[in-house]
Amino acid sequence: MSNANHATWTLSGFGDEIDPDPAVQAAVMLALGAGHIEVRSAWGTNVVELEPVQVARLKEILDGAGLKVSAVASPIGKVDVGLPADHEVVRLRRIISVAQALDTRYIRIFSYFRGAQQTLEDIRDAVMERMKLLAAEAEKAGMVLLHENEKDIYGDTPERVLDIMQTVDSPALRAAWDNANFVQVGVRPFTDAYAMLRPYLEYLQVKDAIAGSGEVVPTGQGDGELEETLAALIADGYAGFASLEPHLASAHELGGFSGPGAFGEAARAFRTMTDRLGATLA
Repeated sequence: MSNANHATWTLSGFGDEIDPDPAVQAAVMLALGAGHIEVRSAWGTNVVELEPVQVARLKEILDGAGLKVSAVASPIGKVDVGLPADHEVVRLRRIISVAQALDTRYIRIFSYFRGAQQTLEDIRDAVMERMKLLAAEAEKAGMVLLHENEKDIYGDTPERVLDIMQTVDSPALRAAWDNANFVQVGVRPFTDAYAMLRPYLEYLQVKDAIAGSGEVVPTGQGDGELEETLAALIADGYAGFASLEPHLASAHELGGFSGPGAFGEAARAFRTMTDRLGATLA
């Protein structure tokens, strides 16, 4: 196979979708052939609430298992835009210290919810002001913020994600790409969004979803245009992380859960497709 049609991606996944216990998370990720893990919570505590002693213990467990951290999946920006701008800057500083302790430069963030009476146009300027502050904070620390296109935040459609990227215009702000989230807001991810956002795409979150219901399903079982997206990423030389976020058992505002069995099912479905398309997961 020629190099033009082959890629090597680094497999990771949201450990807390497997089990609250990081030791169990690590064991399952290793069994699935991953050398990395994405950290959103440990022992049922979100990363923004972890105490330094817990972060140190987490690092010890992951080091012991030989796992590196691909990203810290923070809840930054998953709050009402009406909160003072400094609210998330202060929380981001905590998250940056966690990311530094876990030896990763990537931090997943969001672009704010709006109040019941507000339109997206109403909140645009406030969102941009806040995103610029967050990006400046990350830039100072040598971190890269990954904006996830979560439904119901400002940046949930391709056009508004692009608006954020172009307006903030910072090397410390890039896009985490999530096919399933696009499906859930009525977007065809590859058809409607890929060409527009590819220049900013720095991190792949692996989820698929069914358009009619929004139900999250394993790779290739939904309307997320995963095959077209992955083939395009291979063709244009993407060489970053592919992080499993299956959400197969339950989803809630700050995360989701799959359990080891369903998480394994999601990993196998993804690997089946990447094998077929010519991407190696390392």
